[in-house]
Amino acid sequence: MSETKTALVTGANKGIGYEIASGLGALGYRVGVGARDEHRRENAVAKLRAAGVDAFGVPLDVTAGQSVTDAAELLERQAGRLDVLVNNAGILGETGPGWVQDPTTLDPGLVRTVVETNVIGVLRVTNAMLPLLRRSASPRIVNVSSAVASLTRQADPDIDVGPVMAAYAPSKTFLNAVTVQYARQFTGTNILINAACPGLVATDFTGFHGPRTPEQGAATAIRLATLPDGGPTGSFFEDGGVIPW
Repeated sequence: MSETKTALVTGANKGIGYEIASGLGALGYRVGVGARDEHRRENAVAKLRAAGVDAFGVPLDVTAGQSVTDAAELLERQAGRLDVLVNNAGILGETGPGWVQDPTTLDPGLVRTVVETNVIGVLRVTNAMLPLLRRSASPRIVNVSSAVASLTRQADPDIDVGPVMAAYAPSKTFLNAVTVQYARQFTGTNILINAACPGLVATDFTGFHGPRTPEQGAATAIRLATLPDGGPTGSFFEDGGVIPW
């Protein structure tokens, strides 16, 4: 078995996911670039390799069970284990003017679609990769969340949390809750799992609106992916520290 640590980053062909892959690669990790689109995936792999990263493509649609199973089998062949899983793939879902998702007019089907990727996709990928993660001496799982997941902040009228987003924001709250349940289940093991908030990052996901660069957005996830043994688990972090639930 290779001594080089291996990481899988979902949704890694662009934006924050790409920068997480790049940052882990710069630290010496072999990085699986998980993405649905073959052209974008292979372009990202080529770009990472040109920068000196040991990267390989992982065809992966987090909403499709067979795709996830195939990805786990590919990682088994490529590395024999997995040291880091970053569940970065996510969708915003359709919004109205000003990014609003109005709960009073929201199509329940939209909520279902967003949760399928942002929550169920994370469950599907994490559970498929667990046998490989358990072979690592120090397995780390990072779920990329959002500050809008914080019920404490959402309920505080003095905090500007942006527009009402009745599909996306609750999906990330759901993801955070699932992260805590995994942490409870992993008690007594060497698996650390945490949620990371990248902040408002200028990518195509946000219409390139936001004060932060993708590199800045990737920093917290990279830190959590490389925590030392005995580090925190079952928590929610941004650059400045812990975010209240």
